[in-house]
Amino acid sequence: MKAADLAELTTAQKKVNALRLDFPLLNKPLTFGGKPRPLVYFDNANTTQKPRQVIGALVSYYENSNANVSRAIHSLGEESTRIYEGARDRVKSFLNAAHREEIIFTRGTTDSINLVAQSFTSLLKSGDEIMVTEMEHHANLVPWQMAAQSLGLTIKVLPFTDEGVLQIEKMPDLWSDRIRLVAVTATSNVLGTVNPVAEIIRFAHERGVPVLVDGAQSVAHQKVDVQALDCDFLAFGSHKMCGPTGFGILYGKKEWLEKLPPVQGGGNMIRAVWADHFETNVLPYKFEAGTPHMDGAAGFSVALDYLESVGLDFIYRYEKLLLAYTMDKVGDLPGLHVYGVAPEKGGILSFLIDGIHAHDLAAFLDTKGIAIRAGHHCAHPLARRLGVVSTARASFYFYNTMAEVDLFSDALREAIAKLS
Repeated sequence: MKAADLAELTTAQKKVNALRLDFPLLNKPLTFGGKPRPLVYFDNANTTQKPRQVIGALVSYYENSNANVSRAIHSLGEESTRIYEGARDRVKSFLNAAHREEIIFTRGTTDSINLVAQSFTSLLKSGDEIMVTEMEHHANLVPWQMAAQSLGLTIKVLPFTDEGVLQIEKMPDLWSDRIRLVAVTATSNVLGTVNPVAEIIRFAHERGVPVLVDGAQSVAHQKVDVQALDCDFLAFGSHKMCGPTGFGILYGKKEWLEKLPPVQGGGNMIRAVWADHFETNVLPYKFEAGTPHMDGAAGFSVALDYLESVGLDFIYRYEKLLLAYTMDKVGDLPGLHVYGVAPEKGGILSFLIDGIHAHDLAAFLDTKGIAIRAGHHCAHPLARRLGVVSTARASFYFYNTMAEVDLFSDALREAIAKLS
């Protein structure tokens, strides 16, 4: 790690330590291995911790504003609707979307992608093709496979190198005039690779093909401007962004959302209903059937305020520095194998240590109060490409510290001594 980078990271600790005070779960001892220990939370690619501002917004909603939206005439219902629709405006601003109607509220990233996959099939026929990548999370792979099975589609897969770099130079060779959509992750949840999504979008658009971006691991870590990026769809979830669970976003260009049919029926998604037919509601409501996650919207709006107060540029830079510091601390461990060493990489470290199963390592670290993830990370094709069954994964966020990395490094060395 360069001296200037180390100095920058060290200086940032003061800001990070102040931010950590906002997170209740990071500031109380928990019991690990039979002893009270501070939590070292390195499972942020799975879900993030919640600041007291978001927790307070959820409590405030239930104590002061709880009522169903878009239905009631009474004051409480109008207040709840104001909060809910205000969250839509907040997301529009956060993404720099052109229209508030382009913001669809869902249950999460997976729900958002499934919505597009199920609706987009109305435009497809047997023999059409969908392009994905070899590093996709199951959430951006299985929905397209399901569509392929029901319609007779073909899935084309863009591979990645041993270093974890997506081989976009192979897109022309894999391309055909039957490709109808490209679905790509912005950042791999296993490799940490930050993909050149803008370049992929330009390539596809030159051929008249829309692109869906899985932003589950990117929107929380770097600023996304959907108009500049020019993606057709963007899916992401609140819970990886310091927000509530069970709440997500689908951004879609208005022209696409207008031509796609709804996939769920019920209240709110209709304009009028007769015994034998119905008329769909206008955007965004035609994709939001039933009672929505009102408290999730209230909490997520505050989470976005919080992230922007921290600074997305700060978050992205800080995570890269913390990852570099981690590699300096653990890079010389005997038997260490790191998966994903792309030049452009987020704060994710997937690894194995010779002689220690990933699950055993995660269980050992848990006794030290260190939370990581172990498994295939919902990416079976990627794991097969790497030739592994599972890996251990440490994933960072802006509230993690150098001191926590030091504890992590010491615990790994102890694990090697005791388990390998």
